[in-house]
Amino acid sequence: MAIHRLEIETRPDLTDALATRTCARLDAWLQVAPTQLRTRRVFHLDVRGEDGVELSAGEIQEVLEALVDPVAEVGSVGMLPDPNFDAGVALAVGFRPGVTDTVAATVRVAIADTLGRVIAGRVYSSTLYLFDGLTEAQVQHAADKLLHNPLIERASISAFPRALDLDVPSAGSPSTPAVERVALRDAEDEALMRLSKDGMLALSLEEMRAIQSHFSTLDRDPNDAELECLAQTWSEHCKHKIFASSISYQDPEGTRTRLDEGLFKTYVRGATEAVERDRAEAGIDDEGASFLVSVFHDNAGVVRFTEEDHLAYKVETHNSPSALDPYGGAMTGIVGVNRDSFGTGRGADLLTNVWGYCLGDPRHEGALPKGLMHPRRIRDGVHAGVIDGGNHSGVPYSRGFELFDDRYAGKPLVYCGTVSVMPAVCAGVPTHEKPVSVGDAIVMLGGRIGKDGIHGATFSSVELDEDSPVQAVQIGDPITQRMMFDMLAEARDRGLYSGMTDNGAGGLSSSVGEMAEFTNGARIDLAKAPVKYPGLAPWEILISEAQERMTVAVPLEHLDTFMALAERREVEASVLGEFTDTGRFEVCYGDAMVCDLELEFLHEGVPLPTLQARWSPPARESTDQATLAALVSEQGIAATMGRLMARPSIASQEDRARAYDHEVKGLSVIKPWCGHRSDVPSTASVMRARHGRSEGVVLGEGIHPFYSDIDAHAMGHACVDEALRRVLCAGARIDRVSALDNFCWPDPIESDKNPDGAHKLAQLVRCCEALYESCVAHGVPLISGKDSMKNDAYLDGVRISIPPTLLVSVMGQMEDVGAALSLEPRAEGDLVFVLGHTRAEFGGSEMCRMLDRWSDTVPRTDARACAASYRAFAALRDRGVVKSAHVVGRGGLAVALGHMTMASPFGICVERVPGGLEPPLAWFSESTGRIVFTVSESDAAEAAALVDAHGGECLGSVEGSEEGGHLRFLHDTDGFGVGADALRASFKEGLHGL
Repeated sequence: MAIHRLEIETRPDLTDALATRTCARLDAWLQVAPTQLRTRRVFHLDVRGEDGVELSAGEIQEVLEALVDPVAEVGSVGMLPDPNFDAGVALAVGFRPGVTDTVAATVRVAIADTLGRVIAGRVYSSTLYLFDGLTEAQVQHAADKLLHNPLIERASISAFPRALDLDVPSAGSPSTPAVERVALRDAEDEALMRLSKDGMLALSLEEMRAIQSHFSTLDRDPNDAELECLAQTWSEHCKHKIFASSISYQDPEGTRTRLDEGLFKTYVRGATEAVERDRAEAGIDDEGASFLVSVFHDNAGVVRFTEEDHLAYKVETHNSPSALDPYGGAMTGIVGVNRDSFGTGRGADLLTNVWGYCLGDPRHEGALPKGLMHPRRIRDGVHAGVIDGGNHSGVPYSRGFELFDDRYAGKPLVYCGTVSVMPAVCAGVPTHEKPVSVGDAIVMLGGRIGKDGIHGATFSSVELDEDSPVQAVQIGDPITQRMMFDMLAEARDRGLYSGMTDNGAGGLSSSVGEMAEFTNGARIDLAKAPVKYPGLAPWEILISEAQERMTVAVPLEHLDTFMALAERREVEASVLGEFTDTGRFEVCYGDAMVCDLELEFLHEGVPLPTLQARWSPPARESTDQATLAALVSEQGIAATMGRLMARPSIASQEDRARAYDHEVKGLSVIKPWCGHRSDVPSTASVMRARHGRSEGVVLGEGIHPFYSDIDAHAMGHACVDEALRRVLCAGARIDRVSALDNFCWPDPIESDKNPDGAHKLAQLVRCCEALYESCVAHGVPLISGKDSMKNDAYLDGVRISIPPTLLVSVMGQMEDVGAALSLEPRAEGDLVFVLGHTRAEFGGSEMCRMLDRWSDTVPRTDARACAASYRAFAALRDRGVVKSAHVVGRGGLAVALGHMTMASPFGICVERVPGGLEPPLAWFSESTGRIVFTVSESDAAEAAALVDAHGGECLGSVEGSEEGGHLRFLHDTDGFGVGADALRASFKEGLHGL
């Protein structure tokens, strides 16, 4: 078969945007500066007509013309001439065989559309960099360090003049590997563990013994697919064994407590059940209908919103894949959580995305353990992946954050979340229900299956090391996924299917295996599953996590109509089998039996140990308050504020965030960026859920990982507290708030390799206790969540573990978005109040981190006192008294007032020091429970009554400003001022250029 090469480049008289960006990255990263650089898009076409006839020269030229922008580009069949460089070197970068190539897939569709006929074969895309002024060795260095990821990409270098390269990668093999038996029954313990490690099964000795015993009773060894299916289903990623196991917890006094039902049932589900009981007793829910529609058993949590719609929300992490390939790992994070939210019930319409990243310091200098990417490169790739995954799907973003610490260099934390709107009823049936029946067809639709994503679930359940599998890396295709979503939404509205779920962790083994519980059985034939290339073993087809796929249950009476709709909407759909009531998960490949497992053993057979937890508070010398005050006074409060505003975890992330689309759909009300220059991060975000309706969704979050260094109990309270304050500041109803918990933890299981595992588990216990206490006190149910428990890297003899990290994401509701509030002071003469007590609490604070000092006075939260305070604040707000509001969080009042100053053309005059503290301490304490808000002078008495009853004080007033905004402090003789422009300069410079 003839292979054709197309080269396309920006016209030489126009700016080559990719070349410009690449030169900037080379200079910033490697201090390498080519004298000239041009880039080209290259496509290798290995295609023919459906009838096997080769494309003619005229057809190839027609394809080229369809791909070239005639205004800005030039192209050629074969090669464009080499640029007239003095010493040219070419670098070609393209994907490895089998890696998802979304650009190539789009070009293949374009070829068929251009020629008006069905096309067979494959297309490969690559990028060609043409350098002048660099040696081949320098180009190789640039490729290794910056321009290609060898895990997923191939690269070749050649000097000018170039030869015509018609080489294309080839994936797969013509033969299908046979199903193999795994010799397990007579294996000794050492052999069992070697099998688990070498096979990336991530199963413990007790789990391997349980599988061995089960198959011994069946008088046979397991097939490879059966062992793999059990490993995926029993993985920490899927089964959440640490949260399900009983725990023996010892506190610092030596008192032991036994949590027989595990952390999830005791504290997470327990909190939601307690809140639901309290709401029912108080008669909060309308007409007795529970606010909670579907929690903990589906892909996302669902709550009641309006009579017509529910809301679904899910936040996931994609940490391990993002450590290997930041772009692909993060992209599959966002498109995967899109599938989770869409695939809840029988389908929910995607509304908005959220993201958040905990990364190593992008300014890191010096060596890193072999096998780790530089944090800045991870940051670049993670942002690019989520941007491409979200923007290409046509879903806006509402919230985003970044935190930085060297301990995240081993495994970055990549949070991706999606809110969706679910019609309350579709085709006469409540949409959150999945009435799957025996005999319903099992249909897989969307993308094809490949080796990408094999062992993704088990890989995410272990630490990162030199043996981490390349094939765990995936790359998403948001366009294919969006076409699938649109087709399924249409099918949902027509009542054509009875249930669905996404093919996420574990692929078909998990999606079909989980849905089989609806009818107590399922049977599929893997030979009917579409694959990207031949040669996949049956077990690989079964567990592959290749993206853009959903599994759908279709009643037989609707099957023909469903399949016809899929064909009309150009979504590939394949009938794999049917749901049964045999109590078994049965899988074949043609006539060969691949997997035959009892559902009870598959889902309930994993042995759960009793885990040991012992908490030992850190024994470090704490810096006293006088020393902290002296350090701040030495450099001055204004200078300290400026340094703080430039800290990476506080500084503006607008340079990156603006690349995400937050206006598509046209529903946003309070944008992610606010203020008179639209450059201050919003306290919370507000958007409509449907056009033409006034109801709004309010989103906020809380994350304080540095408090866990002192006490994870304080961290748990602080996260709930801040997330709740955020949505209340924006106008959320206090009785319509729900939350999600995402735990990311270092390995909490004690072992020879992990000697402090019992302490880490105790930190987890204490954090869960606080989560429960806060949610119950505030009446905020947990509706969904996720835990990621093995966030360690062990590379090159170095172990790097993340700090224990909890993210709490809160979703509020409001009846009229016209009442939404933001943080900007509104008028000269308004008074500025702070609600809540300001105490000398600096442990884990940004100020102490900046000063490189340790304090054990971590912020402590009285959740019940705060709950009363927030109810009073919400009542004041709902009477229209509050004009603007903002949380006091990371960086303390200094950062909160700094945000308000930058957001407004007015000035803020602060006349009182809160809490009776010394000024150098008062402005940087991170005490929880505080809200800064403004009111008109005529409403001052009501505001004063609020703070008198619940703590706080009037700080000062809003004043006119000819200079464009300022912040003045008038306390005693230490008065000083700082202009909004100076604050803005520090704020924007912190991450600029990184």
